[in-house]
Amino acid sequence: MVKAIIPNSLNEALEHLNSQKFRIVAGGTDMLIQHHNLSTLPINYRDDVIYIASLEELQGITEDEQNIFIGSCEPLEAILENQKSPKILKETILEMASPAIRHTGTLGGNIGNASPAGDSLVTLYLLDAKLEIKSLSNTRIVNLIDFIKGVRKIDLQDNELISKIIIPKVNFTKAYFKKVGPRLSDAISKLSFTGAITIENDIIKDFRFAFGAVNITVVRIKEIEEEYVDKSISFLKTNIDSISEKYSQYIRPIDDQRSNKEYRKQVSLNLLKDFIEKL
Repeated sequence: MVKAIIPNSLNEALEHLNSQKFRIVAGGTDMLIQHHNLSTLPINYRDDVIYIASLEELQGITEDEQNIFIGSCEPLEAILENQKSPKILKETILEMASPAIRHTGTLGGNIGNASPAGDSLVTLYLLDAKLEIKSLSNTRIVNLIDFIKGVRKIDLQDNELISKIIIPKVNFTKAYFKKVGPRLSDAISKLSFTGAITIENDIIKDFRFAFGAVNITVVRIKEIEEEYVDKSISFLKTNIDSISEKYSQYIRPIDDQRSNKEYRKQVSLNLLKDFIEKL
């Protein structure tokens, strides 16, 4: 029989995780899909579960001079409504989920699920997000790009949980998120794209692209981005085809029930080109 634990504090949750293996559940929106059962039956969980959504220590949004700190169990809707939240993250949340999901789902859950089609991941990669990871005896900080190892593969030990998402503060001249799917917020992405740029006196000071659902993890290639820092906008536009070709080798989508790989690759590169052309 599956055991279900609802701890009253973060420390209690960590004690349980330290004593045995649990499947961690926050909003549970992804878990409902992964473990769906007949409509007349309860969720078909196969592992013992621990529910952490109600823990106050994992909620709230704070900031300092350099970073914004988002509790891993802060509901997406609360992030959307908070003035501290980065604008591009708000735009992402608005497209990634319906109102019902936004009131339940969490960033921590979207990260922990580690799906290549996780829409928030594209923007969080672009923002250079870090994670605070806690266990009963340790706290560590890890870059999100290093935390996600592959499809549903993460750098999280059985006795750990994600406690905070740490987002460096940055002011872009332009930032843009686009989700491509049959019903936008009501459906899983065929692909997603986030682009951002900072321009001073027609010179590029920061330049970032990230693509979702086109490889086993989000695609963001900093080496390509760095090639165009301190270049002019006109230089960037002149080299659109070259930039597209450089990214093309990293965009390796698959065929599945939602779309085919040719469509995903072509649309991803079209979004990249469109972002640059409209600067």
